[in-house]
Amino acid sequence: MSDFALPALMVEPIVRAALLEDLGRAGDLTTDAIVPADLTAEAVIAARQPGIVAGCQVAALAFRLVDPAMTVTVERPDGSRVASGDVVMRIAGSARALLTGERTALNLQCRLSGIATATGELVDAVRGTEAAVTCTRKTTPGLRALEKAAVRAGGGANHRFGLDDAVLIKDNHIALAGSVTAAIERARARIGHLVKIEVEVDTLQQLEEAMTAAPDVVLLDNMGPETLAKAVAFVDGRAILEASGRITRETARAIAETGVDIVSAGWLTHSSKALDLGLDIGV
Repeated sequence: MSDFALPALMVEPIVRAALLEDLGRAGDLTTDAIVPADLTAEAVIAARQPGIVAGCQVAALAFRLVDPAMTVTVERPDGSRVASGDVVMRIAGSARALLTGERTALNLQCRLSGIATATGELVDAVRGTEAAVTCTRKTTPGLRALEKAAVRAGGGANHRFGLDDAVLIKDNHIALAGSVTAAIERARARIGHLVKIEVEVDTLQQLEEAMTAAPDVVLLDNMGPETLAKAVAFVDGRAILEASGRITRETARAIAETGVDIVSAGWLTHSSKALDLGLDIGV
């Protein structure tokens, strides 16, 4: 099993729902009409462009849910860097199952491999600094666990998974609470001792106020490298510092070199380009 595999109990409902969406009310009309029920075949999923693979678990499951007798061999597990033409996995068994499961398998694996690839590029951009690359909660509804696993496959780390595993006080929370300190103090009075508190600030003045309430993490939103460096010097290790907001592959290194601990980017999961993978029968 891949280091990035998730418990089957989490993955199966997602893949099953995707297959059912595709099969609709009558199944695969095209394949069932053209391909004999007893015909077997072999196929490969191969890379059409360089990148980092993710989603082998879900792709394999797509074929096995159509036909449990399908044989799937993973040649390039999640986290592998591939070149154009590299074989990612081999599938053998019912020809009908191959064709019926193909689009669901590729939709998921191309999407997840695209996220892993984009993450790897951002990780490469900050390599040699102390900053880690993380995603955010800007994920595709229903696919968060898979997309966050893809970020890990690309060498990144995960931010909070939902609203229930950490406190993240943003600008609208602050507006309703009345101040940065009031928001932090209210959160601390309500949560358990194992829950961390992060607060978002837009200015150095807000940062100074926030630090009087001793948050665990401060999100420095849309700050340039010069301002970020001042923030790092001011905090001086008293809190984890996360830089976020419009970070690109081109700007990431300068941001990381300011000394922030985390570089987070929502686009890793909400707008990464899918990696081009294809299924070829009879290879």
